[in-house]
Amino acid sequence: MAKPTYVINGFLESGKTSFFRYTLAQPYFKAKGRTLLIVCEEGEEAYGDALLTETNTVIVTIDDEASFTPERLKELDKEYDPERVLIEWNGMWDFRNMQLPAVWHLEQQMTTIDASTFSMYFTNMKSLLAEQLRNSELVMFNRCDGMEDLASFKRNVKAITQKADIIFEDENGEINVTLDEDLPFDLSSDPIELNSYGFGMFYLDALENLDRYEGRQVHFSGMVLKPRQFPKDRFVPGRMAMTCCAQDMQFLGFVTQYRGAYKLKDKEWVDVTARVGREYVKEYHGEGPVLEAISVEKCSQPENPVIDFANPN
Repeated sequence: MAKPTYVINGFLESGKTSFFRYTLAQPYFKAKGRTLLIVCEEGEEAYGDALLTETNTVIVTIDDEASFTPERLKELDKEYDPERVLIEWNGMWDFRNMQLPAVWHLEQQMTTIDASTFSMYFTNMKSLLAEQLRNSELVMFNRCDGMEDLASFKRNVKAITQKADIIFEDENGEINVTLDEDLPFDLSSDPIELNSYGFGMFYLDALENLDRYEGRQVHFSGMVLKPRQFPKDRFVPGRMAMTCCAQDMQFLGFVTQYRGAYKLKDKEWVDVTARVGREYVKEYHGEGPVLEAISVEKCSQPENPVIDFANPN
C-alpha cells in the first residue's frame, strides 16, 4: 500500500517547522500508525518531545543532501514502517534531485515563504525558489505585517505556478490580497489595451478572477497556436513567457472563437480584439476564459515578443 508523503519546502526560517507542528496537532491529521518526520535542516523552532510522543511521530535528521538518497529512505521505511511521511526539505537543496521510494506516494507539496525576505530570494536565488514553487499546491506567505507589495508577490508566484493556492498571513491571521489597483493596465478602458507584460498579467489574473473581465473587450497582439484537436473555428493567440530563465519558457494563451481561424497559420502574429466570455473547456479542466474574436488582423512580430515576468519594462 502506498504511503502518503507530504513535502514542505522553503528557505531557512520561512515557517516550515511551525506549519508541520501545527498540522501534526490537528485531529484530522492524526492516524493510528507511526508518522516518520524527516528534517533536512534545523532552524530555531523545534517540535518538542511531547508533541512527537502524542502523535506517534519519529523524527530523523538528514542534513547532508548527498545522504538523501532512495537507499537511505528505504532503510528508514524498513526500520520504522511509517503509515505516512512528512519531509521538511532544505530550501538550499535542488528539489529536482529528490527521489522517493516507490512505496512513498507524494500526496502534497507545499512551500512556506517569509514575506520580508521574498524579494531578496526572488532576485538572487530565483532558480532554487522556482523549483520549490513549481509543483506546490499551497504557498504560504507569513510575516506579512506592514508589507505593501503583496500583490506583486502573488503575481510572481502565479507566473511560476498557476495552480497553487496562495495564502498571506500576518500576526492576526489570513490576509485577503486583491490585484485590482495594481494591475499594469487600465481596467476602465474599452477595449483594455494589453502590451506584452500586460497580456501576461491579464492571463494570470483572468484565470483566477474571471468575473472582473467577463463581457469586457481586450486588445493585444499574439502568436497563433492551432492545436490539432481544435475545431476549425478556434485557435489560441498568446505569447511565450519566461518565468525564471530561458530554459523555463511556456506558452500563455486563451482559447479563442473566430470564424476565420482555419485561415491562420501556426506561429504567425495577429492583432486581436476580442470579448471575454466564460465556457467549460477541457484544457482548463473546468470553466475558464474563452475569447470571442471581434477582429483578427495579421501583424508583424513585436520588438519584445517574449513576456519576461522578472522585468516588466
